[in-house]
Amino acid sequence: MRPENQSSVSQFLLLGIPIPAGQKGVFFTLFLGMYLTTVLGNLLIILLIRLDSRLHTPMYVAICQPLYYTTIMREGLCVLLVAGSWILSCAHDLLHTLLLVQLSFCADNTITHFFCDLAALLKLSCSDISLNELVIFTEGGMIFFLCFGVILGSYIRIGTIILRVPSTKRLYKAFSTCGSHLSVVFLYYGTTVGVYFFSSSWGSKDIIASVMYTVVTPMLNPFIYSLRNRDIKEALEMCVNRVKFFRQQSLNPPVAVRS
Repeated sequence: MRPENQSSVSQFLLLGIPIPAGQKGVFFTLFLGMYLTTVLGNLLIILLIRLDSRLHTPMYVAICQPLYYTTIMREGLCVLLVAGSWILSCAHDLLHTLLLVQLSFCADNTITHFFCDLAALLKLSCSDISLNELVIFTEGGMIFFLCFGVILGSYIRIGTIILRVPSTKRLYKAFSTCGSHLSVVFLYYGTTVGVYFFSSSWGSKDIIASVMYTVVTPMLNPFIYSLRNRDIKEALEMCVNRVKFFRQQSLNPPVAVRS
């Protein structure tokens, strides 16, 4: 236990991102733009899916065996994938929350962060956090290597199949798409690993890394994974054409001709 003032702390003060006073307006505009881009991008995808029935089936699955798509992507499998993601996420958060409430926090209650991050809270604890760190490295490492391994293995599988296609144009298009996908994957997992596995050595860089995987990556996801897709582009073009048509109709209403 740390030799500090042992008065119990029940509330924490979030200091936010340390921004110089003269640059707060610039950073406010930057973050507002990123949040609005994220929200509007996802709303646009939801709207396109609602308007175009071709987008009502999952994409980017069974890409290596497209003829077996309808057989592989059964409704039960889709439900299982979604339920598995929710259950795993809730179990992960519940485990760390239960371990965190067992700790004591003394003296300093200020968190130099923009949210109550687990790594930032552990630094303020005056209790023994060895169990918490062990769980982070064990359980977090298993989840990281499992998810990252499956993603990387899938793209390696896609790459080996693409290399068999003798078309240079298709190769360029495929590697361009996969390259943009993998760049976001590496950005997300790289910054996450830096925060939770090398937090003690990163210091103030934790905030920058946290911004990357909590703000920047969600902003890029709609554009990288959906809006660059051919079906989404066709649906967007159809939606734009509809808007133009209705606008022209409103500007040039039909004139009734009396006989």
